[in-house]
Amino acid sequence: MAERVKMPQRERAKQFMPFDTLKGLHDALRMKEYEHERVVKGQLSEEKAAEITKILLNLSKNDTISVKFYENEHYVELHGKPSLHIEEHYLEIDYKKIYFDDIYDLKKLN
Repeated sequence: MAERVKMPQRERAKQFMPFDTLKGLHDALRMKEYEHERVVKGQLSEEKAAEITKILLNLSKNDTISVKFYENEHYVELHGKPSLHIEEHYLEIDYKKIYFDDIYDLKKLN
């Protein structure tokens, strides 16, 4: 009688992995949710625009800010230390360029 060869443990573990019968469905649903949440870019009031401009002009390199901006039909919020590029009309946080025209809200955190 031939001796049975043991299956390697790595192969045995595969037997118990969850089986996804609808492969890709979860990613497709997430994409649909993202598309459904799209918004139209809002207009800033003159007062809000003036407030943002005042904060931008008074920022220093040690300040930490919270900025809400419009990107790809969604509003995104970032926190961090900004690097201002006044001539190019944008600020940068963690290598992310945020153009002044896309800023919806801006707050100093310190």
